[in-house]
Amino acid sequence: MSAESSVSPGRDEHYLRVFRRFFRTWRGQRPFWAGLFTLLGGIPIAYLPYASLKLGHMTLSMSTTAGAGSLIIGVLLITLGLTMWFHAIVRVFAGVATILLALISIPVANLGGFIVGFLLALTGGALALSWGPGKPAAAAEPAATPEPKSEPDPAGAPVPEQWDGHGADVHETTIEANGGRNSAG
Repeated sequence: MSAESSVSPGRDEHYLRVFRRFFRTWRGQRPFWAGLFTLLGGIPIAYLPYASLKLGHMTLSMSTTAGAGSLIIGVLLITLGLTMWFHAIVRVFAGVATILLALISIPVANLGGFIVGFLLALTGGALALSWGPGKPAAAAEPAATPEPKSEPDPAGAPVPEQWDGHGADVHETTIEANGGRNSAG
């Protein structure tokens, strides 16, 4: 291999750079942040009723009747977050279901995971509803080119082009208003 030989793109790249490029492409084709916020919102809603907090030798536990309901809501939110990632076509359903589950988690699951899970899930649902797939770069419409300006009249203001309705491209056949019949001549 000589110093003049070119390096083909993608061939000699570091594997982390390749992974990052593929991840950015994957992330751009789906509501990634909506799924992440929904997934992160489901974790505190499902976990906090079963968690035990230790303060010195004292253990605080949130064992209430909200355990089963919060576990179901949390697991459903995690599932909806993964659904947004891997099946972006159902993003509207997943977004509406996420918002409804987040609202239901306030009375059922200890104030929605102490408001943290509620806010994360609500944000994820709103992002899922607002996300739309983008157009590919090749299919994007080109920017409008500005019209060339006509040279101004030496007297000052430009003279607009006038059209009297009769030009070289007007044919002698006209359309009459009487039943759409044509007359030549």
